[in-house]
Amino acid sequence: MLKKSEELQDRSGNVIKLHNNEFYTAILDEDLGRIEDITKKYGSNFLIKVQDGAPGGVFWKGHAIHPLHLAASYRRVKSMHSLLSAGADPEIRDQLGRTTLHLVVTSWASILTTWRKPNSKVLTTVTGVHKQAEACLRLLCEHGVNVNAEVEDDRRQTALHLSTQHAALSAVHILASYGADVNAVDSSGMMPLHMAAGILHKDIMASLIKEGADINMGVKHSGNTPLHLAALALAVKTTKTLEDDENCISELVDHGAEANAANKAGRTPLHEACSMGNEELVDLLLRYGANINKLSTAGENCLFLFLNHRPNLRNSSLLVKLFGLTSPLTVYNQKGHLPLTLMLPCFSKERDQLLKLTQQPRRLQDICKSEVYLKHVQGKREELREILPERLYDFVFNCWENLHISFEADEQDSLSDSYDIAPI
Repeated sequence: MLKKSEELQDRSGNVIKLHNNEFYTAILDEDLGRIEDITKKYGSNFLIKVQDGAPGGVFWKGHAIHPLHLAASYRRVKSMHSLLSAGADPEIRDQLGRTTLHLVVTSWASILTTWRKPNSKVLTTVTGVHKQAEACLRLLCEHGVNVNAEVEDDRRQTALHLSTQHAALSAVHILASYGADVNAVDSSGMMPLHMAAGILHKDIMASLIKEGADINMGVKHSGNTPLHLAALALAVKTTKTLEDDENCISELVDHGAEANAANKAGRTPLHEACSMGNEELVDLLLRYGANINKLSTAGENCLFLFLNHRPNLRNSSLLVKLFGLTSPLTVYNQKGHLPLTLMLPCFSKERDQLLKLTQQPRRLQDICKSEVYLKHVQGKREELREILPERLYDFVFNCWENLHISFEADEQDSLSDSYDIAPI
């Protein structure tokens, strides 16, 4: 028989009786008969406190928790069904402001999702745990819970935000099918699509877009669109860019993302790619129609942003490409300032060489090359390959004139530099 152990105030200030581990064990064992007996006697919305000596690894030990929250956190769907039938309130919140729905979704964080070895015991176990979590989520949705409820904390995220954060693709599908708002924003102004783009999760992005997510909405504080965030995430990756990651950019642009959308600093995704010195991403965005000559609010072109960060100077191939495609050719911003790196004393010689090159009239062949490249780089390269002589094709798309400028400084002149990434 349950014994009263102590009293504790809940979030609303009411005094709730707490009991020993008998209810805890019944919930985890899905002992429906015992759960029914206890709820008939004590109800289903009181708090229980797990005492020392509870079996198994108990992460709730010492904390007061509602029975339904306990069942949701351990993905015990039969116990949840029994408690809901007994009148448990799925909208009641824990001490962190989360409803039962939020707790089910956050349980995905503890599930291994990166194991890919086929026919393994680990994969079988993981699949089973996923199915349990999905069943719990469907049960709550069928029970009529508020699928758009926000966590009552500083971030104000919905279950769909949490599902995206935890890369729970099946949770995204289920929530969307029950009417979750794909365009809901948290306290920072981020939609789930912003989050999915920021972690380069193509499948979640595709699901949210299919459900009507606003593909060009900017984050409240920065104005960054999903394409900005995907580009930034790709640009800072230290590992080799995978095809799936590049497909995240394709997924957005193919469904209407503006390649030249500007954030509140007037910077486009291509500006960010150039600022980070990521040549693969620059090429990818150019293929999707990004304007290499668009200026930021501060009057900075792509070449200026590239030169503004010292680590980029090692990337000579991107430097010569930007130099060849930029028009009008200038390395100044609208205030007449040069990039920070060109102002360093150790690069005074290279600065003078670069400025001299910008002042020289461009050759007709270079102007034509730039025009043809920018016009036909958007998916028409293969057509030109069939038409143009091989040497001419290589000249337009693969050959960039060496500037014969080497940005090398003595070790004693080396200065640390950091990337100037706009806030999300």
